[in-house]
Amino acid sequence: MSTTSTLENRMMPAERGVLRVGLREHIAGYGKLEASLDQAWNRSTMSAISESGLRGRGGALFPTAKKWASLKEDRRRPVVVVNGMESEPASLKDRMLLSVTPHLVLDGAEVAATITGAREIILCIAEDNDASAASVELALGEREDAGVLNHKVLIQRPPGRYVSGEETAVLGWINNRRSLPAWRLDKSVPLEVSRSPVVVHNTESLAQVALIARYGSNWFRRLGTTDAPGSTLVTVSGDQQSPTVIEVEFGMPVIDIVRLAGLAGDLAGALIGGYGGAWLPAHELATPYAPGPLAAAGSAIGVGIIVALPSWSCGIAETARIARYMAGQSAGQCGPCVFGLPALATDLEHLAVGRPDRDLIGSILGHADGVDGRGACRHPDGVARLVRSALGAFSYDVFEHAAGRPCAGYGAKSVMTFPASRAVGNSS
Repeated sequence: MSTTSTLENRMMPAERGVLRVGLREHIAGYGKLEASLDQAWNRSTMSAISESGLRGRGGALFPTAKKWASLKEDRRRPVVVVNGMESEPASLKDRMLLSVTPHLVLDGAEVAATITGAREIILCIAEDNDASAASVELALGEREDAGVLNHKVLIQRPPGRYVSGEETAVLGWINNRRSLPAWRLDKSVPLEVSRSPVVVHNTESLAQVALIARYGSNWFRRLGTTDAPGSTLVTVSGDQQSPTVIEVEFGMPVIDIVRLAGLAGDLAGALIGGYGGAWLPAHELATPYAPGPLAAAGSAIGVGIIVALPSWSCGIAETARIARYMAGQSAGQCGPCVFGLPALATDLEHLAVGRPDRDLIGSILGHADGVDGRGACRHPDGVARLVRSALGAFSYDVFEHAAGRPCAGYGAKSVMTFPASRAVGNSS
């Protein structure tokens, strides 16, 4: 994993090659965070979070201040849950934060717990991510020795599978050791941990909280756009390059982010938002990396991933590989995932190799419609979105493949990242 930044190194070490920032170095760089139970501090910090316009960096972009305010309607003491599962194979930003700058995340968790009156903090790290867990455990020891650990912090290690990072699956593991997404008919009903209301944040959201609590909303809004203030972490990967975590301000063109990460050469497009995200075709890569412009282009930031697709690669084949991987990541509790996703992946594989079938495109769209919105979680929805975007972004190739004339890149090595235990097709 490599890291780089174009900004003020807000969430990343100022010097390259730093493996971990200890508490002493952390305080020297950022200053000591004085989170307290003083009501004036609580009000001013809550106001700063609200005025900053900070939205969650886990994919939903829900306003952080609004999430905290909703807890005030419940008199029970809440629990702060830090979702550091990072289930997206192409993402490394959670691992970077927890392994390299764990104190920034813990600072943010302390701020959230103080303002919401939480009784404890639970930090979830996947069982196959020992490096991050070890770094956090060391950080907790450093904080306890220094007398700056103000809340009880527990580390939980759920299974490292794709759907285990879904919010209700994380809470399911904490409550009953069953890492399965829960069906939520009424999403206004608050989530709970051991009968306590819960607030769930991903690691980057809390790192941003820690910075705003120190430096204020005006400092935070110096970067980004009016509608999308601040900076964000993006994991960029592509042709023969390991994923790179880069910090950028919202509004930077997608193509500039790709070039900044060191990827050169002509591109056929880029996958934005992760394996449940959407493709941007080559002619739309100048789109600003911000929620509004990406939504207008049919995409979304998601969990902060950009996979650059080289011009020699095949978007249809890559989509088929992702679909097959995602089909294998089902929790096995809903028909749309158990039956619909494998059928969708098979159709895409037939399209990728150019099997002539005039009904194939209709079958793909039919299977996508059949899984969309019908699962306990959004796992099948993301696959449907990905597939539809591929049919649009690579429309010429789609019809050529369907006519039995696959492009030269359909058999090329994949530029996607898949866990070694679940390799798909001829992926790396």
